[in-house]
Amino acid sequence: MISLTATERRNKIIEILNENSRVNVNELSLRFGVSSVAIRADLSELERQGMLTRVHGGAITSYKSYYDMSLVQRSNTNAREKKQIAAKINEIIKDSDTIIMNAGTTPIFVMREIADKRVTIVTNSIALALEGAKNPDFKIILLGGDVDTDYQFTYGVSALKALEQYTADILILSVDGIDAVRGISTFYHQEAEICRHMIKHAQRTIVAADYSKIGRSAFAKIDDINTVDVIVTSSNADNSCLAKLRNKNIEVIVAEQ
Repeated sequence: MISLTATERRNKIIEILNENSRVNVNELSLRFGVSSVAIRADLSELERQGMLTRVHGGAITSYKSYYDMSLVQRSNTNAREKKQIAAKINEIIKDSDTIIMNAGTTPIFVMREIADKRVTIVTNSIALALEGAKNPDFKIILLGGDVDTDYQFTYGVSALKALEQYTADILILSVDGIDAVRGISTFYHQEAEICRHMIKHAQRTIVAADYSKIGRSAFAKIDDINTVDVIVTSSNADNSCLAKLRNKNIEVIVAEQ
């Protein structure tokens, strides 16, 4: 049996949860060749990150729990990794770039990181538009449409029609799942369509997602993986999943700690 690091083991546990919706402490202990104490510690850490919900004898998937988090709670989840990803994306973005950003917490970290650049940002995120409006060097264009008041984004026919007016250098896309076979996905079916159209309106698509999104699928598919040019993720992402993505001719950038 190949010995895994704690991070690798936890990523594997999430993969198993994605497939089965439930894991058992004793079964995981046997599978990974570690003590039940170590497995319980893994589950506790994953629960702290909002990745699962502990139950007697094991854990269940927390997709619903994560879906039900407020915008602030989601922003605080894996905040260190999101800051590292944003710093790496800052190295890619240049002055005068036109950028499309969808709703999500990682784009907010990106916007803060690029605060010293003069850029135009097109977005369907109300939270992102309000954040960017504080910076006189940003030109912010908010797509109008139906409003999701819980997660502060616009969607629907009006938003899609507004998007048709623009073409961007770069799309910074926040997703909830990245899988080499099943593509990129989101918890929010209302936003999946506008994200799909954003890809068509950008010359280059950069997916910004921390390690917890790698190798998993969320509720609503956005598009196939071959529509992605670059993935920027955190250093604790599962290496086997990253290798599969690289095999799809996608540039994978790992933000080091």
